[in-house]
Amino acid sequence: MTGFKSDPKTLVSTQWLSEHLDDPDLRILDGSWYLPSVRRNPRTEYEKGHIPGARFFDIDDIADDTSDLPHMAPSAEKFASRMRRMGIGDGHQIVVYDGVGVNSAARVWWLFRFMGHESVAVLDGGLPKWCSEGRSIEDLPPQPSERHITVRIQNHLIRNLTQVSDASAEGSSEIVDARPTGRFRGHDLEPRENLPSGHIPGSRNVPFPTLINSDGTMKDNEELRAAFTTGKCDLTKPVITTCGSGITACILALALERIGHHNWAIYDGSWAEWGACSSVKISTGEV
Repeated sequence: MTGFKSDPKTLVSTQWLSEHLDDPDLRILDGSWYLPSVRRNPRTEYEKGHIPGARFFDIDDIADDTSDLPHMAPSAEKFASRMRRMGIGDGHQIVVYDGVGVNSAARVWWLFRFMGHESVAVLDGGLPKWCSEGRSIEDLPPQPSERHITVRIQNHLIRNLTQVSDASAEGSSEIVDARPTGRFRGHDLEPRENLPSGHIPGSRNVPFPTLINSDGTMKDNEELRAAFTTGKCDLTKPVITTCGSGITACILALALERIGHHNWAIYDGSWAEWGACSSVKISTGEV
């Protein structure tokens, strides 16, 4: 990719990962997750073949099991417990990939950032690019040793419904939605049953595929900025990113971090929460 620079805190290339594969403090995670309609089982695919040494990060399991909303961020205690068992801890450089390119891996990237671990990057192009280059995969299960991890919740990286509702009313933050334009405008159905389409009043639309190249890699910084400009986003403001259930909103956050806009947060409940809430307004049509 022209002008691409690997950054172990945001995005690294397959070449970078290949060169660091034997680093003792590197930990690789398969963070694949798919909508049920896609009919792909991420754990089964992981067991059939994964990047050497990779552990499977189950987004639906490492989540808040007290919430009715899908894969909400877990408690610090649950996250730390799961990571210890997976052998993920302090001092590790983490690289997360998924089976699409740059997709659900961004959610895992955000979770680690939210938990106070900054040495985490997404693999640009994910497993498809790794395999297309003829790089090795294995089906061996990892044999992790427990490792201590320190969790320091970064509350500035997350927003709840009340905070987003206030931001919508006040215009204090730019709310940016990663869903497809048809769902954002209220023309197309939501994939979750009994959920209306539309958008948070005052929000902007930057569909996440506009940030991704055809080979599953993330676009360069100039193109990323152009996508937010096309979406009429005011990046002089703090940004709250949202989507269907908090997965692809993290792709927007990763893009913002890449272009140097560090004042962002994820609306974790996203449309799964907002669209089902009777006390908030829903807008439709063009912005």
